[in-house]
Amino acid sequence: MKTNLAKRVQTIYLSLLFGNTLAASLIWGLNTLFLLDAGLSNFQAFAANAFFTLGMVVFEVPTGVVADSWSRRASYLLGTITLSATTLAYFFMWHYHAPFIGWAIASLCIGLGFSFFSGAVEAWLVDALTFAGFKGKLEHVFGRGQVVSGIAMLIGSLGGGLIAQVTNIGGPFIARSAILILLFIAAAVYMKDWGFNPEKHANIFVAMRNILSSSVKYGLKNPPVRWLMVSSIFTASVGFYAFYALQPYLLGLYGNKTAYWVAGMAAALVAGSQIVGGLLAPKIARLSRRRTTTIIGMIAVSCVVLILFGFVHNFYLALVLVSAWGMTFAAVMPVRQAYMNGMIPSKQRATVLSFDSLMGNSGGVAVQPALGKAADVYSYGTSLFIGGIIQLLALPFLLASRRRNSPADIREQ
Repeated sequence: MKTNLAKRVQTIYLSLLFGNTLAASLIWGLNTLFLLDAGLSNFQAFAANAFFTLGMVVFEVPTGVVADSWSRRASYLLGTITLSATTLAYFFMWHYHAPFIGWAIASLCIGLGFSFFSGAVEAWLVDALTFAGFKGKLEHVFGRGQVVSGIAMLIGSLGGGLIAQVTNIGGPFIARSAILILLFIAAAVYMKDWGFNPEKHANIFVAMRNILSSSVKYGLKNPPVRWLMVSSIFTASVGFYAFYALQPYLLGLYGNKTAYWVAGMAAALVAGSQIVGGLLAPKIARLSRRRTTTIIGMIAVSCVVLILFGFVHNFYLALVLVSAWGMTFAAVMPVRQAYMNGMIPSKQRATVLSFDSLMGNSGGVAVQPALGKAADVYSYGTSLFIGGIIQLLALPFLLASRRRNSPADIREQ
């Protein structure tokens, strides 16, 4: 019976992950172009993205209260409905060429929507699998998640580009909002909080204080977790910038700034690389008994690829680098997820995972507009080069996490 439940949990997780990624990726290949088409400069476009990450930083703890004190399912549902509404707001601001302050507020609210997701869905999966007596390896489940995300991203990126080419650049935003409504309905019917007993608090302020206390106790005060979190300040912020900067960068190399299908194809290429990376993740992990070896190696390769973007002026060679970058990202994520989840207790899992996301997003608040300004002053290639240098700063902290010799660092053979 519990074996069937473990399969059901994975099916629900992978289905929701597919839907989330499909909805999100409809605009991933076009988001920067969309903001520029609305009249924003590179600095303003990435400043708007920085407000998105600021929203995730500001709302991580309050939404963590929902996930840990109420329900991970409720957190997911609130995320879908919030993102659907704010995506529509984006569309109308583009249509009416809203001032920057409008984009800042809407981006902040989109950050709120995503903060409902961060930590909660992953914590739901791990707790539900534990409840179901799952005996497999988490890397394999997260690796399949990377593959499913890659397939959804491939479909969404190509679909978003085609929708924009046939209609206009605002069309994919309408489609994204509609898919999120369907996900809300699906999660309301199928998603249950198996294996999770919410902690009840007297009021939200007590809950927030306890959430922060748990984040510090099981996160910042746990050395291997702390250094892994600090490293994400440099990896997550640069990764987010790089993905969105690749859109105008590749269009510039292609020579046609309105060829939206090229932007969609570029995002789809990252998706294809993610599929390959997800499939290879378990094999790559087996190359070393220690998870940190894999993490450090893949991040180092990612840094080299980003630095190489600064020297490439050929469109097709740039596509090769995009594929390599996407593959390293996909290969490292399942290993990092398994390492992190192995170091935190069940009841605080969503809290610590959300705090990990908060750390990464806090770096993005400063890094994204700074790199966007570098793109305005120099070029996109130069900004990606600088991003690679910034990401190198993550390596000493990853090494510090490794030196703590956490039992979670040792992959079971």
